[in-house]
Amino acid sequence: MARVTVFSDARRRREWSDEERLEILREAFAPGAVVARVARRYDVSRGLIYIWRREAMRRAQSAFAPAVIEDAAALEPACGPAAEPEAAIVLELADGGRLRISASAPPALAAAALRAVR
Repeated sequence: MARVTVFSDARRRREWSDEERLEILREAFAPGAVVARVARRYDVSRGLIYIWRREAMRRAQSAFAPAVIEDAAALEPACGPAAEPEAAIVLELADGGRLRISASAPPALAAAALRAVR
């Protein structure tokens, strides 16, 4: 049975908070999820869910800052042992490289860099 939402004030559209949008997006694009079922559960258009995902991806791409991957063994002979800059996260990669994320990096940026190396 279809559900009808009636707005009694001056608003013409329902407004979704960022938290609600993220919750819907996580649920809709979780492994094995069906976007249409999630859309029905939250009474939102499937197309709107895809628009929200596209907007979120654009925001994530515009917030991208390059991470520097360095090979410590290759740098030491040319530069000598130098003082390492402050890093909040240091990842040792399987090929001997090292990924450093500065302590001053925004938390969302650091999380995106960590997801990229997984």
